[in-house]
Amino acid sequence: MIFGLSILDVGIILCYIAIIVYLGWRAKRKVHSTEDYFMGGRKGNKIVMVANALGAGTHTDQAIAVAGATYSIGLAGIWYQWVYLFATPFYWLLAPIYRRVRFVTTGDYFEHRYGAKVGAAYSIMGFLYFVVNLGLILKGTGTAIEAATGGQISSPVIVIVLTLFFLGYSVLGGLVSALNINVIQGVFILILSFLLIPFALEAGGGITAIKEKLPDYMFSFVAPKEVTLFFIIMIVINGLIGIVVQPHHMAVGGSGKTEMSSRMGWTFGNFMKRIATLGWAFVGVFAAVLFPGFIGDDRELAFGTAVSHLLPSGLVGLMIAAMAAAVLAVCHNYMVAGSALFTRNFYKKFFEHTLTEKREIQIARWAAISIVIGGVSVAMIVPSVVKGIQFLWQIEAYFGIGFWIAIFWRRSNRYGVWASITTAVAVTLITGSYLPFSLGWAYEYQIVAYLPAGIAAFFIASLLTTAEPEKQVHSFYLLLHTPVGDESRLEETHSAAILTESELKAQEENSEMENNGNGLLLVDLFSLHKKFSFARYRTDIIGLSLSILFVFVILGIGFFTAHIG
Repeated sequence: MIFGLSILDVGIILCYIAIIVYLGWRAKRKVHSTEDYFMGGRKGNKIVMVANALGAGTHTDQAIAVAGATYSIGLAGIWYQWVYLFATPFYWLLAPIYRRVRFVTTGDYFEHRYGAKVGAAYSIMGFLYFVVNLGLILKGTGTAIEAATGGQISSPVIVIVLTLFFLGYSVLGGLVSALNINVIQGVFILILSFLLIPFALEAGGGITAIKEKLPDYMFSFVAPKEVTLFFIIMIVINGLIGIVVQPHHMAVGGSGKTEMSSRMGWTFGNFMKRIATLGWAFVGVFAAVLFPGFIGDDRELAFGTAVSHLLPSGLVGLMIAAMAAAVLAVCHNYMVAGSALFTRNFYKKFFEHTLTEKREIQIARWAAISIVIGGVSVAMIVPSVVKGIQFLWQIEAYFGIGFWIAIFWRRSNRYGVWASITTAVAVTLITGSYLPFSLGWAYEYQIVAYLPAGIAAFFIASLLTTAEPEKQVHSFYLLLHTPVGDESRLEETHSAAILTESELKAQEENSEMENNGNGLLLVDLFSLHKKFSFARYRTDIIGLSLSILFVFVILGIGFFTAHIG
């Protein structure tokens, strides 16, 4: 035995590490520009984009949080990740927007639409998001592997080893290595999600025997405490607003070779994750029967405890490799997207305005390392994965308001963004438990307060202040009305200075490709009463309908599985 693991387990882990590091270094040869490093050259096909979305959005801390919650409150704990289930069909509508704006970072989006200062403010939020999320990922994985090795390797040591691991292959490769290697990672993530289920059922004597030992609410998707129906409704709404500004999504949604690749990748890669989440949820419920009281006060040990007690030699190593795979996939995407934010939306604005391609990639690599150092620091001090997740939900929603409204309302401006963020933060501080005079409301009631207040502040401030320059607004909407493959239209923007406002709008919408099925419902939301036809929005309508059907299929799988036995 080595650190609580068999020789076979150690061999499997080392073999996996060798393969992944080799592929990461090999990918370095394909990095020739910032477009390659940050966006993988926008060459992702449908399969690669599905794998990349699954890898970027799935990590071990999520399995730890879900399994821990379901260990304590039953299947309702799944909503700590199913929070985005009902938002997933909207990915079909949003993906072509990320692809059409042709930006490298979401900071570019805010800067182009609202100005450099708003872009810089978003970059600060993006950095905070990446640092905190990296910390949660590393903490959750460290906790799980520590439990899986029977405490032979401490969580801090595991955090350091994992950090050196993904730095070894990813800093040099950029998104090129993410797009290639995430196909492999996707397989490992699915292994992580379902490998424990048959062993848990065998150890518990089957699903019927397990159910007899648990109260009925443990197999309900609504809990009597913590994850109540009202809590679920509020986090789903908050999640829909906030999901659009997760900083890595510009790469996840915009690095496809075509709009269809981007749509398929982001939407169905995440549907695969929703299914995988069911595996984590049932592991936690089964652990409540198999290891009652063994885990003590730290419910987030449930997943790792199940690994160490249920899996035979060899499969423990495979599971640890799967956990490392999930860390590598998402941390890699976060590092690349975070370094792009720093380089493009902060460093170039305040330090070196003109950078060569080589210099920009060099700065980006150092920025990526800095983000990782911050994440490691968070991993060492953060008390709870779930608390960290809830904090991220809040800061995403603050900026999500401005992102959404920019798509369909031309009158939105930078003053609306500042007003909505300031108002939402102030309401959160007052209603939460952050200040001596705070009201101490539960998390879901804070959402009820800060979301409407932030949205109202946005519209009021935008209407009472000066609109953004029309040429700037036109440039933004021209991108949204220019499908991939129709870029020749963008060459006409030089004439915008001599056109009237009505002529500018006509120039934006004069696209044959849009008229032939590639119109975007979200972009035309306020003018659908004039423009709507099935022919114009065919791709949006068909894909959205199928995606909504998938939501009901996944819910059906969940309810059916919960009632077996």
